[in-house]
Amino acid sequence: MDEVMPERRFSPREVTASAQNVPNLSNTTMSGDGLVTLSDIHSTYDIFKTYPSDYYHKTPLLSGAECLFKIKGNTRLYLKLENTQVTGSFKVRGVINQFRNIPSGYGTNEHHLVSMSAGNYGKAFAYIASKLGLKGTIIMPDTAPDNREILIKSYGIVVERLPTAQLMTGINRHCTEDGMLFLHPYDDVNIIAGHGTIGLEILEELPEPDIVLVSCGGGGVLSGIAAAIRLSGREKCRIYGVEPEGSCTMYESFKAGHPIERPVKSVAAGLSPPFAGAICYNHCKMYVDDILLVTDPEILSSMMCLYHTGLVVEPSGAAAFAALLFGKVPNVDDKKVVVVITGGNVSPDELLHYSKSAAHLDVQTGR
Repeated sequence: MDEVMPERRFSPREVTASAQNVPNLSNTTMSGDGLVTLSDIHSTYDIFKTYPSDYYHKTPLLSGAECLFKIKGNTRLYLKLENTQVTGSFKVRGVINQFRNIPSGYGTNEHHLVSMSAGNYGKAFAYIASKLGLKGTIIMPDTAPDNREILIKSYGIVVERLPTAQLMTGINRHCTEDGMLFLHPYDDVNIIAGHGTIGLEILEELPEPDIVLVSCGGGGVLSGIAAAIRLSGREKCRIYGVEPEGSCTMYESFKAGHPIERPVKSVAAGLSPPFAGAICYNHCKMYVDDILLVTDPEILSSMMCLYHTGLVVEPSGAAAFAALLFGKVPNVDDKKVVVVITGGNVSPDELLHYSKSAAHLDVQTGR
């Protein structure tokens, strides 16, 4: 279930300035320099282990996956299957950690939690809020499909639709007038620490990966995984973020030396925020080697390639795999390569549509 992003683009400066004026959980940093620590991630992971499996579970790391695909070189491929996580994507990890750090008095009838999403974050927000008995509001762009509103409402969450140009205005209004607490959907240290548990799980099963590939939108999951691996002493491991060519905000931010905004358009809507998160950018610059770019046809072809081997993956979840499949990753011969499959929320109708749209390039499978 990829995000439906607003047409009107908010810059990092706009959102940061707005968020500083309202109750905002992401303003709270976990260390003095604003970066999560390895201790933060480990303590989060230890707490996750105490949750029942209908909140969170350790996802499989599929080894020997190189046998299924035509990949150049003697690459040993491992797939981290976050599409099998609760709610169908990695997002639930960050949401659990956000909710765990909510100040007392929020999440009540009087003081809702509030965020904006029409995809995987919104689904995870709604699901965990319902499990914990918390009250929340999700503001969705009015362009979002009706079925996504119905799903989020089914968990008891209030849904408000606004023109896409008014999403942050709506957040600000609810926080200042109604006393709600804004939870940022990705640019939040609690989100990053939660997603960092994926990195710890990878290292538990594969202590010395050579390359790790992670899809990148706002940068939350890339930041967390990169921090976990790098801070665990894996300095030789190369960590790459992967973005669509049409929505490469982190790539352009790396080039500019600061978070930037730019027009975005991609079939991988969940990787298409209008700007890289400012907190996420700082983590990525510290721990990520580079950002690689893939095209929409490559994403769709990779998605269908995974589907033909029995894995249901959404476009955003297939981007990192596309970078490997289409030869965008340097020096993979004889390397242990981990690809994080970030989500699998795609409907049968969407799968049919994507299968018709996919460019069936001659690299799909070895079968």
